[in-house]
Amino acid sequence: MAETIFMIHGMWGGPWNFDNFKGYFERQGYRCVAATLRYHDMDPKAAPDPRLGTTSLLDYAADLEREIRALGTKPIVIGHSMGGLLAQMLGSRGLAKALVLQTPASPAGIIALKPSVIRSFWSVQTKWAFWKKPMRQTFGEAAYSMLHLIPADEQKRAYERFAYESGRAACEIGYWFFDPRHASRVDASTVTCPVLVIAGAEDRITPASIVRQVAKKYEPVSTYKEFAGQAHWMMAEPGWQEVAQYQAAWLRQVLDKRA
Repeated sequence: MAETIFMIHGMWGGPWNFDNFKGYFERQGYRCVAATLRYHDMDPKAAPDPRLGTTSLLDYAADLEREIRALGTKPIVIGHSMGGLLAQMLGSRGLAKALVLQTPASPAGIIALKPSVIRSFWSVQTKWAFWKKPMRQTFGEAAYSMLHLIPADEQKRAYERFAYESGRAACEIGYWFFDPRHASRVDASTVTCPVLVIAGAEDRITPASIVRQVAKKYEPVSTYKEFAGQAHWMMAEPGWQEVAQYQAAWLRQVLDKRA
């Protein structure tokens, strides 16, 4: 029976973020399921659902847990950016056979407010009550923080697909020390499956210095890999095939050990 990969996109994204990787892993014989986070299936040009603004990471995780339990098998979970944090939360609940964290957002306990990260969210953070409103980067912020290694025309096409995101979820990640519910907290002792943590050396919104701390949190079950010449949008950047091939080789190795 084919192994199942459950893919979780990040902020402003959708299952389309994984188009390249989904095709690649399906050709390798995997069954791939790309999730859509709550309220992220709306027309990007339309007004966002106002309920999105107060949607918590805990809401996203609850939705994803239900989807995983309905699969009938324990999957490999691949998460990108905020999806990487959600993958950590799901892994702590025993829902993953293995975790692949691609340029993941960091859980509570890791300070991620580097200058490049603050610049990436500047227009969001300078709006009053952003923590309870739907929000989205400007094109300039997206191009600076995530899309800077892809051609300009591809940047525009990607940005046109960006959904709105939850202000609460963003606040729970960046300002976890103010969150009374500790939504982004992950108990590392409960993550017992193999964990691959991937960073891009050119990433500005989840800098490699932060991603290294995520990998350290899950020692001794974690493997850290940093790709030179890659940034946050590594699933569609030039050279994405190398990233996919590395992940596939790692999965073969860890799954063979567990067989």
